Amino acid sequence: SPSRRWSRSPPRSHGRRADSRHRPQTQTRTRPQSTWDAPTPRRATADRSPRASGSTAVRRGSGSDGSPGGSAAARAEWEQAQAQLDRDWYGLDEGGTVADDAHNPFASYVEHDDGLEAKLLGQQAKRMTARQAQHRRDDDQWINSRLMQSGVMQAAGDADADDDDAGRVHLLVHDVRPAFLEGAVLARQAEMVQTVVDPTSDLAVFARKGSALVREQRQKRERIKATRDAVNMAGTTLGNVLGVQDADAGSDGEPGDVGEAPAETETAAAASDFARSKTMREQREFLPAFACRDDLLRVIGDNQVTIVVGETGSGKTTQLAQYLHEAGYTRHGMVGCTQPRRVAAMSVARRVADEMGVPVGDTVGYAIRFEDCTGARTKIKYMTEGVLLRETLTHGDLAPYAAVIMDEAHERTLNTDVLLGLLRRIAAVRSDLKVIVTSATMNAQRFAAFFGNAPVFTIPGRTFPVDVMFSRTPCDDYVDSAVRQTLTVHLSQAAGDILVFMTGQEDIEACCAALRERLAAVDGAAPLAVLPIYSQLPADMQARIFAPAPVRKAVVATNIAETSLTVDGVRYVVDAGFSKVKVYNPRIGMDALQVTPISQASAGQRSGRAGRTAPGVAYRLYTEQAFGREMFANAIPEIQRTNLAYVVMLLKTIGVADLLAFDFLDPPPRDTIRASMHQLWTLGALDAGRAAAITPLGRRMAALPLDPAPARMLVEATDRGCAAEVATIVAMLAVPSVFFRPRERLDEADAAREKFFVPESDHLTLLNVFNQWRANGCRDAWCARHFLHAKSLRKARDVREQLAALLAPGQRHPELSSAGADWDAVRQCICSAYFYQAARSKSLGEYLDLRTGLPCHVHPTSALYGMGHTPDYIVYHELVCTSKEYMQCATAVDPRWLAEMGPMFFSVREPGSRKPMPQIQAEQAMHLDGDDDANAPSAADAAAAAAAARRSKARSAIVTPGAMPRFKTPRRRTNI
Repeated sequence: SPSRRWSRSPPRSHGRRADSRHRPQTQTRTRPQSTWDAPTPRRATADRSPRASGSTAVRRGSGSDGSPGGSAAARAEWEQAQAQLDRDWYGLDEGGTVADDAHNPFASYVEHDDGLEAKLLGQQAKRMTARQAQHRRDDDQWINSRLMQSGVMQAAGDADADDDDAGRVHLLVHDVRPAFLEGAVLARQAEMVQTVVDPTSDLAVFARKGSALVREQRQKRERIKATRDAVNMAGTTLGNVLGVQDADAGSDGEPGDVGEAPAETETAAAASDFARSKTMREQREFLPAFACRDDLLRVIGDNQVTIVVGETGSGKTTQLAQYLHEAGYTRHGMVGCTQPRRVAAMSVARRVADEMGVPVGDTVGYAIRFEDCTGARTKIKYMTEGVLLRETLTHGDLAPYAAVIMDEAHERTLNTDVLLGLLRRIAAVRSDLKVIVTSATMNAQRFAAFFGNAPVFTIPGRTFPVDVMFSRTPCDDYVDSAVRQTLTVHLSQAAGDILVFMTGQEDIEACCAALRERLAAVDGAAPLAVLPIYSQLPADMQARIFAPAPVRKAVVATNIAETSLTVDGVRYVVDAGFSKVKVYNPRIGMDALQVTPISQASAGQRSGRAGRTAPGVAYRLYTEQAFGREMFANAIPEIQRTNLAYVVMLLKTIGVADLLAFDFLDPPPRDTIRASMHQLWTLGALDAGRAAAITPLGRRMAALPLDPAPARMLVEATDRGCAAEVATIVAMLAVPSVFFRPRERLDEADAAREKFFVPESDHLTLLNVFNQWRANGCRDAWCARHFLHAKSLRKARDVREQLAALLAPGQRHPELSSAGADWDAVRQCICSAYFYQAARSKSLGEYLDLRTGLPCHVHPTSALYGMGHTPDYIVYHELVCTSKEYMQCATAVDPRWLAEMGPMFFSVREPGSRKPMPQIQAEQAMHLDGDDDANAPSAADAAAAAAAARRSKARSAIVTPGAMPRFKTPRRRTNI
């Protein structure tokens, strides 16, 4: 609030620079577009004949080019969805899916869920209670006993009466440990890594509680959306009958956006001031790195490893690789430059290609997972860290590279730390390899010491003194406090832009909306340009923060603004003191983004943003005591708080025998390594010996650019003859959602989705969608009619082709084995990869995880929801925690498959027996081997009798359509 009191700390200087040059704005050169990033097709404007319009009036939204029809709002929603697909794909984490507010595949189904679950509860309420059902069963049994005594009913007729219960297969859950875990404590359900100093501190409590303002804004958006859906009939069947016109046509957008220039205009303005007035060469020479180019090349030439420190905008990312190329290093190999994000690798490669005057993919290229834009003539290769890590499998000494640049190493991602350890080992055997590590100031000395006191070269820059102001009282709602402090600065302080640090996209949007609303309520207030910035924001909208503005700007950003970009003109920083970090959550079996207090080093980086162009002030929305006692000195590296299964598999494949002795910059916890090794052992990638060596199966899994579970599923498919189907499923899981739900046509979209359902499996539903798309010529118009994203399907096709090339190397047009109509084999492959995430039915729609006992639910959008019979056992791809723990991508399985593929967890107990199946089989084998019993039947007769008994009693809750007789799932027996 304006009356908030602040405690002033002494002015802190962040260094000095005599150079006052501004960061140049970049232009991106358009490269030839692939089917994935092609622009969204526009609806044809040609007039349609009355006959054609009459036949397509019912199926609105399906132009021949695939774009939706209907109102302008529907068109805008479609365009926004297509742009979001691009951001989802290029924003995907290299290590797999990350749970977050943005990663919620069920976010748009809130009303849909409520309706279906209310209907289900209503159906359950009409049923009898357990007491009433037992009374009815007792009455039936008494009547049957009287009828049998009177001779009217034969006892043999009841043979099938109890068959449903007698034939049910029960699993026993146990835990077998491999030899390399003997003596080690491995919790069945581990706890999340502690990412706060004190869980009871104010900052930790506020982080867990979240922001009330964000919740209020979320509820407000839902109310506005519900109201708009209820009153907007334009474009619907009822609206067309009543003659309602489209009210959204020509509208000015959301409240608060009125008067904002289009993004394209903003981008043009951002690029025109500097880039248009300077040639590409003049732009390069303007960068601070150019002034010290010769000194930098001299240090690199004299040392094998060099640490380069430079502020954002100094040119180290785009210029270092070019300097090495111009100095002749590429005569002996490529110059590789790693980036922590996909979008960074792609955009930087385009920029460098523009500066060199070559197309992307020729001299300059990039490579990310499932997308390689390089060629035989490539000399400079930008890539994600995961790509270079995978190249160590085929080239253990990185022979194709003459120099490797580890850019943005201070972010300390999981792949960064692993690559640093590998580069240290490779540099010891390859004296000709140059290693350059770029970092912010806070980690430079750590990197230098790790590489044996390597020299640190600092690119000169400029900073000015910054006054740091701490809050005198704790701020329980960091978003609301940031909004109030930003308005206080705007209304009372001198000129200068404001930079506000938030945790994520939802916080940023809530903060921006609150700033616009509250500023509009202040009479006579000066205008303020509120601009968001986060990694998944489109590039054209990101460029708006660099554009000149006639009014003060308030840039609301995530921690991307700490080191990855610099906004000139910022003189005030509002630091909420929180950020999102990736932490492995064993409860849901995946990495999750968790709001935690920042470190003291990050707080210093944020404060320094206010002193880049002039003296500034940093407002910290936490007390000085919290800064000293409730924050770590440095952030916990990702390698110490995430799942390491994929990295362990790669290191074992490379030949790292003792992971606990590997050269990590910060060693991960031993328990985390053991848990990852245990997971790989259950999948068959590691053997059970004390050395935990990689198995042949593990090497085949490591050869695929996939996480261990989908890699196991694909390898299993090649052995079972259904690689074509499983490759399609893996590709569909690797791309953003293929289903599209426009706001105005939710019921139609849900009905279209249900037509693709394969009742026993969500995985097979995705396979069915892809097969139907190919059968209909991969046409965009067909996708629009069935509410599917053609862009995601095209990307899935590209990913599938790359997987096929890996499974059938050397073939120009690889053909994968297909199971045809035998989809039971596909479900067995799915079970082989996710048997450790199996659940048993508890009630209709509710399951219990077999290993952890965690309640989990089938989502109303699942193909398994609403089946005539609830499957007893299912496996699932991942859990998504919303109002409940929902299973995403679940598949019904036979319990015997679980016992076969996961014997370390499950065994079958036959009906009427208290012994596990292995003991029963062993006793039967001993009995069959005995020759002293003259009355003992032969082994063949006993086996035949046992098989007949199993066939008479066994049943399955699933019936797979089109199954081959040899793999056919037994149907459930019923009384006739």
